[in-house]
Amino acid sequence: MRVVSLVPSLTEAIAHSAPGALVGATDWCTHPADLDVPRIGGTKNPKLDPISALAPDLVIANEEENRPPDLEALRAAGLEVLVTEVRDVPQAFRELARVVEACGAVRPRWLDEAEEAWSALPAREPRVTAVVPIWRRPWMVLGRDTFAGDVLSRLGVDHLYTDHEDRYPKVPLEELRAAAPDVVVLPDEPYRFTSDDGPEAFPGLPCALVSGRHLTWYGPSLAEAPRALGEALRAALR
Repeated sequence: MRVVSLVPSLTEAIAHSAPGALVGATDWCTHPADLDVPRIGGTKNPKLDPISALAPDLVIANEEENRPPDLEALRAAGLEVLVTEVRDVPQAFRELARVVEACGAVRPRWLDEAEEAWSALPAREPRVTAVVPIWRRPWMVLGRDTFAGDVLSRLGVDHLYTDHEDRYPKVPLEELRAAAPDVVVLPDEPYRFTSDDGPEAFPGLPCALVSGRHLTWYGPSLAEAPRALGEALRAALR
């Protein structure tokens, strides 16, 4: 199989499961660190001609990461496109198995380990509330029906905009502060929140700086995500 991936987390999954299958990936595909394949633009602006020139048997995409017009253009060029949908952890496991199979690989051990890690989670009591900014200028947070929201929920964290009509609503900072969550969860992607950029906006509130790869990626990182995210949350809530 010759595979082009337009999704960073799925690029990592394919690289670990079907070595040698990847012939192209986006500029944002940073894992594995030693991935050496042609880069074909971003997730939102893949370059059609370079992708076609790679003659892939399959292009891997995601309904949230990639834009429908780009996927339609790839299909119009005669390429087969597999589009994944991932809104919660169980769906991530199903879609990962589908991608691995489509790439001609056997089910990898890391996928079993990830399922085991998420099935063995202890119940967290009491549960805590959170706001989860993903951008600033303007401030945007997790809303309804998101993979990251489900990840946090399974770790005992209920984010306060889970019932919002938008999946990633824009919310004024003053409203976020007034919501008085137990913790503010600040990932390092898509906006790169750091100890010097983010916590100062929420004086008096505990802030958990977390890896966006553990919070939002569905791939090999799922195996270590419960531990890594749990440690960051516990450190913030001491």
